[in-house]
Amino acid sequence: MRPTLEPGDRLLVRYAAPVTAGRLVLARFPDGTLAVKRVAEARRSRTGEPGWWLLSDNPGEGVDSRHRGVIPATDVVAVVVARLWPRPAIGRRL
Repeated sequence: MRPTLEPGDRLLVRYAAPVTAGRLVLARFPDGTLAVKRVAEARRSRTGEPGWWLLSDNPGEGVDSRHRGVIPATDVVAVVVARLWPRPAIGRRL
């Protein structure tokens, strides 16, 4: 998630928080990997379930919905509330 986050950044997350476009979230990809991604928009999966289109802040790096498709809403585990360390930041500044 560079340039927003760097390896080793410590995050405070809120489980079961409302998800909105533009926020960073902790999501589980279909292979079980947990990743921090930015919510682009709400979408429906192929089966019609509600889900989210998640993107990396650096589109040339990493894996996101362009590779994995819509992530079911039930697999968006938490919303990032703040970066605690090393450069504190809160809310939408992330």
